[in-house]
Amino acid sequence: MATLWRLVWNESRLSCAVYKAGDGFEMRLETGTATILAEPFDLKPRVLARAEALRRSLKRRGWEDLAP
Repeated sequence: MATLWRLVWNESRLSCAVYKAGDGFEMRLETGTATILAEPFDLKPRVLARAEALRRSLKRRGWEDLAP
């Protein structure tokens, strides 16, 4: 697993991570207890841009980066 980013809002935490899935990879948006989104992932610019666009969208709504 590789974490792309983590966000926090009040007491809620959200992470975007990439997992090995079968012959490829899967990107998951998840909380500590649930997976909100799961989709195929590869290292193409389009997929990385989608992950970053999602992060920016959440930050516009009040989420903040979670310090490591």
